[in-house]
Amino acid sequence: MSGKSGATAGHSTEPHVSNRFYVAIAVILAVFTALEVMVFYVEALAPFLFAILMVLMVVKFALVVMFFMHLKFDRPLLTGVFAGGLFMAIFVIVALMAVFGKFG
Repeated sequence: MSGKSGATAGHSTEPHVSNRFYVAIAVILAVFTALEVMVFYVEALAPFLFAILMVLMVVKFALVVMFFMHLKFDRPLLTGVFAGGLFMAIFVIVALMAVFGKFG
């Protein structure tokens, strides 16, 4: 036996954040969602729509997996697994947009 309990195996010993912090992250995510909707309806931003929405998507993804999925407190290997999934999703989105001619 390694001496670690099953509940703490694979997790760092850093303390988790408070409920107030989770609420703050949720508010930030709501603001980013509102920005996504706003960007979609502002016609002057149409040429940059894809890039802006992708950046906002990546930021929201990072916040969710770091804090709500507690990835910030887990092994780096798990971070790599989720980052791989993110890059695969971005690739699929870009590929589908290229196939269906939705870039312009």
